[in-house]
Amino acid sequence: MIKGLIVSAGMMLLSISAMAQDAEDQRVDGVTGASPQRPGTEAVSEAPEVKAHDDYTEADGYRKYRVGGYGEILAQFKNYGINRFNGTAQGNSDFKRNTISIPRFVLAGDYKFNKHWMLGMEVEFEAGGTGTAYEIENTENGEYETEVEKGGEVALEQFHITYRLNNAFMVRVGHQIVPVGLTNTHHEPVNFFGTVRPEGETTLLPSTWHETGLSILGEVGKQWTLFDYQAMVLAGLNANGFDRNTWVAGGKQGFFEVDNFTSPAYVARVNYKGVPGLRLGASFYYVHNAAANSDKPQTYTFDVPVRIWSVDAQYVHRYFTVRGNILGGKIGNSSLLTAKNNRLSSKSPYSRLAPIAERGVSYGAEAGIHVKGFVRNPKWWDITPFFRYEYYNPQEKVVVDANNLKGADDRLKTHMWVAGLNYRPLPYLVIKADYTHRSIGDGKYKSENEFALGVAFVGWFLKDNKFRIDH
Repeated sequence: MIKGLIVSAGMMLLSISAMAQDAEDQRVDGVTGASPQRPGTEAVSEAPEVKAHDDYTEADGYRKYRVGGYGEILAQFKNYGINRFNGTAQGNSDFKRNTISIPRFVLAGDYKFNKHWMLGMEVEFEAGGTGTAYEIENTENGEYETEVEKGGEVALEQFHITYRLNNAFMVRVGHQIVPVGLTNTHHEPVNFFGTVRPEGETTLLPSTWHETGLSILGEVGKQWTLFDYQAMVLAGLNANGFDRNTWVAGGKQGFFEVDNFTSPAYVARVNYKGVPGLRLGASFYYVHNAAANSDKPQTYTFDVPVRIWSVDAQYVHRYFTVRGNILGGKIGNSSLLTAKNNRLSSKSPYSRLAPIAERGVSYGAEAGIHVKGFVRNPKWWDITPFFRYEYYNPQEKVVVDANNLKGADDRLKTHMWVAGLNYRPLPYLVIKADYTHRSIGDGKYKSENEFALGVAFVGWFLKDNKFRIDH
C-alpha cells in the first residue's frame, strides 16, 4: 500500500512540475515571481536576492504595494508510532503510519504610504486544525477556561509599521519576527532543503517566532564591509510554557487577548554580507525574568532569567549551497521552575512535562549540489541533491537537586540525518523528496525513519510597479 501511495504521489508531483514548466514558458517578460522572503534570504535560482519589509527603496521591485505569500503541502510515510515515551525500554513502537497535511499557507503584503512610512503584514493559516482561545476566570478561583472560537488555526504572524529614514536606520513597531536562529529569520520553504523545517531549532524555539514590540534595524557599510543589524524590545517568553520536550518553545505568548510585558525580551542580530553569496549571522536573546510574564503574577516567587544565543552561516555558489547553525542557551532556576510547573492547573494550555533543563542545544549543517551549474542547457536541470545532519537535545543539562530529583531523559537526545532532492520547475516553486533517519539516545532506543514528499511555493501575486501591475 505504501509503495502504491509513493508511486501515486510521485506521478502527481511530475504532473505538477510539467504544468509549472508550461506556465514558465508562457510567462510574460518582466514578471519576476519575486518572493515575500524576510531579510537576508537568497533564492538559489535565476532570480536575484529578494528582501521584504526591510528594503523600501525604488529598487525593491514595487512602487506602492505588493501582495503574495507562501505555502507547503506535505506527505510523510513513517515506520514509528506516535509516542517515544510509552513506558517501554525500546522507545517508540514499530507501528507504521502515513500522514498528509498542509503545514501552512501564508498571505503577505507590503504597502508604502510614502517614501518614509510603510506597512508590512503576514497572516498564517496553519495545519487546518481547530483553534482555541484561553481565558483565566478570576471570579472562579483563577481557573483556565477554554473556548473554541475559530474554525481553523489562524495567526497574525506579522503586522508592523516601519519608519525609514534611510537604508542605515529604520524604526519598526508592531508584531514581528524574532530573529533568533537560522530558521526563524529564513523560515520560507525555499530557504531550507528538507520537506520540513530543520528539526533542532523548531524543537527548542517557537517557529515561526513572532512577538509584539519595537525594533531598530538597517544596513550599513558597502562591498566588503556590508552588515545588516536589528535591535529589539519585545514581549518576553512566559515560563509557564517551558517543559521537558521543547525547552522554551512552549513559552511563546499568544494564548490570550493581551501579552504580558512585565519583563520584556531584548534581542539583537547582526549579519555580515560583504562577500558575494556569503552570509554570517549571530543573534542573542535575553529576558531578565520569564516568571514575571506568567499568566498569574502569584505563580512564582523566584526569577527565571533566560539567555539564548545562536550563530549561523550560509554560502550560495553556482555549484552548491551550504548552511550551518549552532544554538544554545540557559534557563536560570530551572529546578525550582520544574517543581512549580508540575503543579500548574490541568486546565492550563501547558504540558507540565518535567524536568525542565537548564540548558538546551541544537546544531546542524546541510549541503546541496546544484546540477544546473554543471550543464550547458539548465532549463530542465534545476535539481539539487542534498544531505543534512542535525543533533539536538532539549535536556542537554538538567539540574538534579531537592527541587528536581529527575535527570535528563536520553529519549530526547537525537542525532539525525536527511538525504533528498529538490527540483525547481520555477524559481519559487520547489518539489521536494527526502528520507530521514533518527538515532535516539545514542542508539539505546529504536530508531525512527520516514520518507516524505512535499510541494512548496513562495511568490508575489500582485504588485504595483512603475509600469504596470504584474500578476
